Parts: sequence; C-alpha cells; structure tokens
Amino acid sequence: MHTSDHGATDWRDEKHDEVFGSTLTGLERRRESDPSFRLADAEGTLAHLYVQDGNDQGGRGELQDIVLGAMIAAHEHFIAEWKRELAAASSEQEQQCP
Repeated sequence: MHTSDHGATDWRDEKHDEVFGSTLTGLERRRESDPSFRLADAEGTLAHLYVQDGNDQGGRGELQDIVLGAMIAAHEHFIAEWKRELAAASSEQEQQCP
C-alpha cells in the first residue's frame, strides 16, 4: 500500500478537526447544562492545557501533539465566542439604559 505525504497530512487534519469539534461540543454542552460553569473555568482549563503543552520533555508524539493543539484551539475559540457574547450583551444593555 502506497501512502503519499498528502495522505499523511489528511489524517492529521481529520484528527485535529475531530478533536476540535468534540471538544467544542463538550464545552458548549457543559455551558448549557451546568449553571455553575463560568468563563473563568474555561480559562483555567485553557491555562492548564498551555502548561501541558509546554511540558513535553519526554516527547508526546505527533498524535498527542495534534490532540492537544486541537483542544487548545477549541478552548481559545470557545472563550473568544463567550467574550464576544458578553461584550454584545453589555453593549446592548448600555444602549437600553437612559
């Protein structure tokens, strides 16, 4: 069986997209179902993921690097969207106040 470099890139992209999507879905579901889940909780998890990303002395391997990168990207996206929602809601409240 012949595998091209393009095929090797495809599995990496597929894995990244899979993990990004499932992580983002999990975060969104948690936000909807857990009233105690706050923006600070998501930011704390992201901070932990950054530390984990930096702790690679033993070498995680390519797959784990992809998984961790996708989890970080999903958290960054989720947090940015939440902050945009908060800013929009704040702006809307300011416009309604006389």
